[in-house]
Amino acid sequence: MVLKSMKISTVMKCVQGSPCSLHLNIKGTLSLDENIRGLEICSLSLDTQQSQCTNVRFARKKSMMLNGKKVQVQFNCIEVNVAQHIYVTMKTVPNYCEVKLSQEYYVEDCRNSDVGKYIPACLAGKFDYNVDRARKIISVNVSNFLRDQDYYVRLCHKWFTCEDVGAFAVIKGKESLKSVSLKYSQLLPCLCIEGWLAVPDARRIQLCPFENDTKALWDNIVYNPATQTLAWEPACPVLVMVNLCRLMKSDDHCEDIQNSSKNSPEKQVKYSRVDTHPRLCMKFTTKQGSWIKCPFAHGEFPAWKMRTAAAAEQIKVFFTSQTKAQFSVLVCNRTQLASCESLGMHHSISVGDSVSITMSREMCGSTICIQGWRTDVDYSVPLQICDIHCGFHGQMYGDGNAAKAMTNRVKIVHSLH
Repeated sequence: MVLKSMKISTVMKCVQGSPCSLHLNIKGTLSLDENIRGLEICSLSLDTQQSQCTNVRFARKKSMMLNGKKVQVQFNCIEVNVAQHIYVTMKTVPNYCEVKLSQEYYVEDCRNSDVGKYIPACLAGKFDYNVDRARKIISVNVSNFLRDQDYYVRLCHKWFTCEDVGAFAVIKGKESLKSVSLKYSQLLPCLCIEGWLAVPDARRIQLCPFENDTKALWDNIVYNPATQTLAWEPACPVLVMVNLCRLMKSDDHCEDIQNSSKNSPEKQVKYSRVDTHPRLCMKFTTKQGSWIKCPFAHGEFPAWKMRTAAAAEQIKVFFTSQTKAQFSVLVCNRTQLASCESLGMHHSISVGDSVSITMSREMCGSTICIQGWRTDVDYSVPLQICDIHCGFHGQMYGDGNAAKAMTNRVKIVHSLH
């Protein structure tokens, strides 16, 4: 029972004309023995694995005079950093039977009032900024930091850490101008301004002022024609539900396609074997609202079309497409704007072929539709031609040509649904 106790605290050393620094204040109590020549005190940084040791020596005469008595030893020359995690050990010199005391210790961080006020690493600065959207430049003015120290400023995208966006700028401590200009490519919710003093273990501050600029998040949609894969990769972390949907021309509503809902915890949402129809879109839904992007709306990719013609008691259905494709057709009763209940069997058809569907009088009416969709992809837009009025028993339409009248009518109706 030579070593009795060890207590650790933090002290601050401030010398006029120099920045303040933090040191460990270590107090040890031991029962002195004439054979003990001193104490060895070591500190290991659990953050960096760097260690430093020091010896406190006792004079032989003093040891003999205080033999068997309790002695206190105080040492405060081990310099530490803000918020450092330290492992301290104390043992006798010479060391008998591996006897030692050990303790973990956390150095105060910048939330401590004295540390935050006087330690340079905590003087992280204060930002004022201005955005020039036309030139895509953010001007940053920095204040409230040590004037004789250099200061770093950068733009970054905040994920788990803040990832670099271009090079950082340096504000020289000796310069009177304390501002920099940083170029950006897009204003995003996760675009942040980050700054820190050019000293070891400096505290960093971040300002993320563009949290409401979500519009650009939904632009990064990529389609690969070789694999028929449609992918969206967010530039920022965002809690969003992604759906494929069918854009309705009647009211610009986008109706969700079944089994296409995906959450976005990862950096990419991907759909395989996707139809490139202009009305197939992606819908992004967050707490703030919904956004719709239609990547095929501008005609860069070949689209397919469905046409019908009436002949006697039959409706002839055929498809046109610039690429090979397989389709399915059925007659359905439209009970709601985007809901159509099947009234018969499915018919399969290829591009260039046609299928004839026999229609009874009961199957003709304003809510009856011919619905077609691609079957050679996993995600397809179903198209409907509705308001079927069959030309039975020589009933004529328009100019007397039943087939032509139906075709013309279909073109108009098709443009509405």
